[in-house]
Order: sequence, then C-alpha cells, then structure tokens
Amino acid sequence: MAKVVVQFTCGECGATIGRWLGRCPGCGAFGTLVEELHGADARKSSGSPRVPERLGDVQVGEATRIETGVPELDRVLGGGLVPASLVLVGGEPGVGKSTLLLSALGSIARSGRRALLVTGEESVAQVRLRADRLGGADDVSILAETELEAVCATLERDRPAVCVIDSVQTLYAGELGSAPGSVAQVREAASRLLRVAKQSGVATVLVGHVTKDGAVAGPRVLEHLVDCVLQFEGDRYHAHRILRAVKNRFGSTNELGVFEMTAAGLVGVPDPSALFGSTRPGEVGAAVAVTLEGTRPILLEVQALVSRTDLAMPRRVGTGVDPKRLAMIVAVLARHAGVALGSADVFVNVAGGVRIDEPGADLAVALAIASAARGVPLREGVASFGELGLTGRLRPAAQAERRLAECAKLGIVSALAPEGTVGHRSGPRVVAVETLRHALRVGLESAPRKEEAGADESELAA
Repeated sequence: MAKVVVQFTCGECGATIGRWLGRCPGCGAFGTLVEELHGADARKSSGSPRVPERLGDVQVGEATRIETGVPELDRVLGGGLVPASLVLVGGEPGVGKSTLLLSALGSIARSGRRALLVTGEESVAQVRLRADRLGGADDVSILAETELEAVCATLERDRPAVCVIDSVQTLYAGELGSAPGSVAQVREAASRLLRVAKQSGVATVLVGHVTKDGAVAGPRVLEHLVDCVLQFEGDRYHAHRILRAVKNRFGSTNELGVFEMTAAGLVGVPDPSALFGSTRPGEVGAAVAVTLEGTRPILLEVQALVSRTDLAMPRRVGTGVDPKRLAMIVAVLARHAGVALGSADVFVNVAGGVRIDEPGADLAVALAIASAARGVPLREGVASFGELGLTGRLRPAAQAERRLAECAKLGIVSALAPEGTVGHRSGPRVVAVETLRHALRVGLESAPRKEEAGADESELAA
C-alpha cells in the first residue's frame, strides 16, 4: 500500500516543503503554502538498464506535424501539432478556448485522423450543442470523465492522433487526498498525461484556467512540463482574440494569431493590418506603427492622450505597451525633443487589444504622444518604425523590407524610418530620420518656420 505523506505546497510557484511556513522559501510569497496529501510513488522502476540508441539512427518520419485545419492556430504552433507533444492552452473564461479547440478537432477528424475530446466541465449534450453551432464536428469522439486513471487508460487503449483535455483542473487522481484543481492534483495529472503522450504518441492539448493576473493557474512546474504554452488573450465582450505562444519547443514564440468571434465560432483574420492599422485623417494623438510579430509584419494604430494634471506624480499608463518603456519614451521626448510632459498624464493604448513587445514601435509611440501633447495630427498616409535610444537617436529596426512590403499592401504613402533603411520602388517612400526631434518636425502637421518649411514639406511630398 502506498504511503501517504503530508506536505505543504506553494500555490504560486509549486515549491514543496515538509512543514508549514508563513512565507514560501521558493518565491517569497506570504500565506500561499497549502497542506497537501501526497501518495508515495509506488511506480518505481525495476532499475533494469536500457540500451541507448544513436541519435543519427532516430527516425523522424513519425514526427510529421498534424495540421489542425485552423491556419492561425497552425501558424502559432509552428506548422501544426507535433505527435506525442503536450500543449497547454490558457485563457480567461469565455474567451473561446473550447470553441477554438473543438473546431480544430473537427478539422482533424474530417482529415481521417481520430480526434478525442475529454470534457470535465460540460456534459456531452452541452458539447453537442456547441458542435451543432460550429458544424463539422460530428466525427469527433467525446468522453465525459474526470478520473485521471480512466482518462489515461482510454488514451493508451485507443491511441487517438489528437486529444483535448478540457480542462486539466477537473482531473483528479484517486490516491491523492486533495481536491481536484489543487496543486498536487494538477501536477500529478500533467505528469501522468505527459508520460502517456510520449509513450502512446498522442498529441495532447490541455486547457488550463488562468488567475486574475492572466497567468496559467496552478504551479509553474506545469508550464515547465509541457512542450508548448499558448495564451489566448481578449475580452469576452469584444469580437477579436489574440493567440500567442509563451513557450514552444517546436517553433517560434514570436508568432501571433488573430481571430474574430462570429456566430459560427472563431474565424481567423488573415490580414490583421487592415483591421488594426487604419486611422482617420486629421485625428490627433494617433499614429500607425509597423511592428513585427515573428515572421508576420502588422500595422497597428497607437493612440495617445495627454492631459494636464494637478497630481504631484503624473501618471504614465500604457495598455498594450511596456509601462517601463513608455516612461523612457516620455523622458526622451521631454529631454531631446522639447515636448514638456512633466505636469501631464500620459495614456497610451494599442488599438484592438494587441500587445507590442518589440522596440521597433518606439517611434510610433513617441509620435502619438507628441501629437496629443501639441494638439496637431500626423501627416496623412504616414507610418513609422524604429527603436528610440536614450540619446534621442533612432536605431534601425529588424527586417525593414517586410515592414515596408506590408505598408505597400495598405496604401501607405510614406514611412518614417531610421537612417540606413533602404526602400523599394514598389513600396512606400522612405523618409530617413536621424533623431526624434527630426522625426517630429517631419511627421507632424505643424506650422514650421519659414527656413524649414520648404525642406520638411518636400520630404513627405508624394
């Protein structure tokens, strides 16, 4: 009989110790240690030696990716699901995780592969109602089960090509005394499903809950166990969703998938630049940024609002941008471009709920803030990209050719870019700017001095 021991596990980092403490020794959080009953591992190996094989003799034919039939999902995964892999999909309730994965299972089943859905949160009839709305999911096998032993036994017996567990927090192991969804149960479920996936060759997708901060709930060891972590972002009250890879052992973590929630389910948006990068002529505080997410260039509208404040410490609030980088851009604007923001609140937002992580959008953010502060719009048909340095000089952004090609698709007339950026005859006109002050003088619609009017206006002339 397996020996049951009492241990205390941190709900934040998953660290386990033998006695209770007020502060977790792993992450330093207070009051996060919870008592858990752990069963001693009775499945110890006999210790018989195994013969290692030569890496060059390993056959990779069985590792061909499985296309999900959802192009945006395949893009983020790196081309499709890898057999025997374990993928974790996290997102807020109602964002569309179950809808997206059911659509993918339907496409996989129609291609001739066996697809299995293990549901622990909904009944079979409830899933059937969603499948009727989506259409094309009749060939998907479904199992309503929360007992971990039964789920693993089913996977070992049937060996489907793809299995979706919705969700991992509902599974429980009988030998553990803790409740489903606890740290011990989630850790045990992920570990056992990982072994089954590797041994049986089943591509397994785990649906995970998220905390109030947006991180995947459960111990962080769950993210280390799986091969790929996908984060589904968006507001249930808005139509568009963003899917990005936080971790991917078989592909890039910079790819981005854009979806739109419709009456027929989630539909991929193949051209997000046309959706997020459109601005109205003459609008103050709006700039078009040419960003790069993995291999996909995207045009995004950056909006800024500058408002006078009586607070001793003005606010710097960024939605979709790094707050620390926003504070740096505001400081550079004040020091090197003459835009006084010391007594004003600065708010910056990226349209569509997209988050910008790369520094190539610095110039667009600075232009939007300067436009809002001076009350003048940017010149019509102008996009920008470039990294801003602390000295006020602009540094070139990576893969400028791809960014300019995306601008040409949407009819962008001119592109503000750092010096050294080479344009193309079929693309927009590249206006090279060396410093942030030069970029503001060229990009903003203002009344320049007489000696500067001719040079500045001629640079952006069509």
